[in-house]
Order: sequence, then C-alpha cells, then structure tokens
Amino acid sequence: MQADRFHIGFFGKRNVGKSSLLNAITEQTVAIISEVPGTTTDPVFKAMELLPLGPVVLIDTAGLDDDHIELGESRKKRSARILGKTDLALLIVDSSSHDFSFEDSLLHHLEKEQIPYIVVLNKIDKGISPAAEQWLASKPHTRVSSVTNSGIAELKEKIIAIAPKEWEPPFLRDLIHPGDIVVLVVPIDLSAPKGRLIMPQVKAARDVLDADAIPVMCKDRELSTALKRLNVDPALVVTDSQAFSQVAAIVPNHVLLTSFSILSARQKGNLPELVQGVKAVKKLKSGDKVLIVEACTHHPLEDDIGRVKIPAWLNQTVGGGLVIDTVPGLEFPDDLAPYNLIIHCGACTLNRKEMLRRQKKAAEQSVPITNYGVLISFLKSVFPRALKPFPGIYALLEKTESP
Repeated sequence: MQADRFHIGFFGKRNVGKSSLLNAITEQTVAIISEVPGTTTDPVFKAMELLPLGPVVLIDTAGLDDDHIELGESRKKRSARILGKTDLALLIVDSSSHDFSFEDSLLHHLEKEQIPYIVVLNKIDKGISPAAEQWLASKPHTRVSSVTNSGIAELKEKIIAIAPKEWEPPFLRDLIHPGDIVVLVVPIDLSAPKGRLIMPQVKAARDVLDADAIPVMCKDRELSTALKRLNVDPALVVTDSQAFSQVAAIVPNHVLLTSFSILSARQKGNLPELVQGVKAVKKLKSGDKVLIVEACTHHPLEDDIGRVKIPAWLNQTVGGGLVIDTVPGLEFPDDLAPYNLIIHCGACTLNRKEMLRRQKKAAEQSVPITNYGVLISFLKSVFPRALKPFPGIYALLEKTESP
C-alpha cells in the first residue's frame, strides 16, 4: 500500500529534469518528459523497491515556479501538498542556472518543516555554470545526468544512507512476544469490502506473524466460541471499533483489548494528542461545529461510520444540535478555527508524515483532534480500557484524570 512506503518527493523549478530523473532512477518511462516547461501538471506516483531500504514511492511534481495565472496556482498548490507528506525531498537544480533565489527559498522551507533533503544538480552533461558551482560550494549535493545516467547510482546510495530503517512505528508487534496468541475480531457487515480485508486488519495479522506470535481471526459473533476453545488467554484482542461494546462484554477484563483504528492512529500519528483531544466531547453543546475527516474516498452506505453512526452517537451524547461537516479524500481545510472538535479516521491511507502534519495544523489553531477508534471507545464506555495495551499512554491518561 502506498501509504506504508517511504515517500520521496522530486521538487524544483519547471524544466529542471525532475521527470527525466524519475525515469532514470526507476529505469522505466514513468513520467512524460519534454523540453516544454510545465509538462508535468499533476503529481506522478511510482512505487518501487529501493533495496536495501525497501518499499518507496517516488513523487514527481509540477514546477513550483509555474507562473500560469490560473492553472499555475492549482499546480503549485498540489505540489505544495506533496511536501506535507514527503519523508525525503530531492531538490532538483539545473546545472546551467544562474539565479538560485527560488532554491534558497525552498531550502528554507524544507529546513523549517524539518524535511530531510538532497540537492541534486541535474543536466551535468550540458556543463555547469560558474554561478551553480559557487552556489553549491557550501551545500552537500550530488551531481547527475538523467541522459547519460552519470551519478544515478550514487544518488540512490545517498537516498539509502539518509533514509531511516523504519519511518513508521510498528503496528502492534512491539506489544506482544513470540508464542503469544492474538485474537483479531473482524465483523463482516455492509461496510466490509467484498472478498478481502481492510488494510489495518491485514497489517495486524502480518505484524503478529512477524513477532513469531499466533493470530486467531474470527467474526464478533464467533468470539465467545473462539475464546472458549483456546487453552490459554490471548495476550491481546483487537477489534473493529464499531464492535467495542459487544467485544468488551465478552473479553475478560484482565485480557488486553484495543481496536484496529487505535493501532492505526498510533502508527500514523501522535496517539497521546488524539487521546487528549477526545476529552473535548465533554464540552460540546448544541450549535457547536464538528469536522469529521475521512482520508479515503468511498461510497457512503446507510450505516456509514463517519456519515451516520458517529454523528448519531455524538448527538445522543450531547443532546442533539451539533453542526457536523464531513471532508472526504485528500482534502483537509486550512481554516479549522470554526470547529470545536476534529474527528479523524484511522488514517490507514495516509503516511505518517501527512497525519502528523494534520495534527500539527489543528494544534496551531487550538482545535482538539481525536480519531474514530479513540472516540468510539470513549462513547461506548470502553475508555480507558482500550488504552491499557500502551503503558506510557495509559499512565499519562491516569495522571491527567487523577484528582
């Protein structure tokens, strides 16, 4: 899945060779190249294995200096959005350039946002201007030609050297031990994708196997039977958040319990902030505005969790009258000030960088933010039990709630 790959963004002016460099690295014709400035209009994503680093996604972007009055602004906005999810930026520079004020501005932004970067001098087969040599003198960089492939191998080595071995926390394998039994409760309802499992369920099963533990998967209505047939208690039970109440009533209190959504929130974002954010529910009143954010795009069903169930549960808790907006897909509003609470999905389709950026934006505007799993555990009286598998977070919660 693209969201679980290390994101490498290609940035720079128009016609500096971003697309041709992408093609050279992948050894494929992934992006259209042309001498006409502005050929790349929308971000181009290419997944590949960059060994020994592993799965990455390369993102070619439109030139950030696009000066077309209408389209240019739209293209620049999309490229800037990619910066928000970039784990490593490649700043591509034309070797014949004489003015680097644009690059200096972009480098300042990358450093401010703490985005690691590599300056890549491209088109060295056409010669290097004295101005470029002078500008590069004080900057770590690498020199390449996407035409002759000179320096491409060295650039890959530099990417591998800079990238961390793990760019996201584990899903759950750090919570269990070899030989442990982990029960994964997977309800099959209208929202369940036909013929497959949703990504958090797949990731949970894989993490259990990676930990040399034993996954046991069942539907919620078979949970009692499954537990009775085990000769030992499971080390952990993970459920779909919507089944929290039923599952919590069946699983003994001494057995650790949490949800796929909470695990996803821990991996993709800052879980302590999302836990603190849910306390804003107690302050909600009629007329307050709530923003529900769905990172994926799907056709809403009659019992949709974000469009139907959560609004109903919230209004029931508050006494009605809430004004609830829903934002689907990749959009995330710039102005969050009108909202009293943001409720985000599990973010399984986002990378960690993007989710942390969204949380940061909410914090900067002093708007509390939580996620589906944390909220549902709170509304269904499974909070704070659902946080016991995470000792540090549970201890923090006990401390903040103590008299």
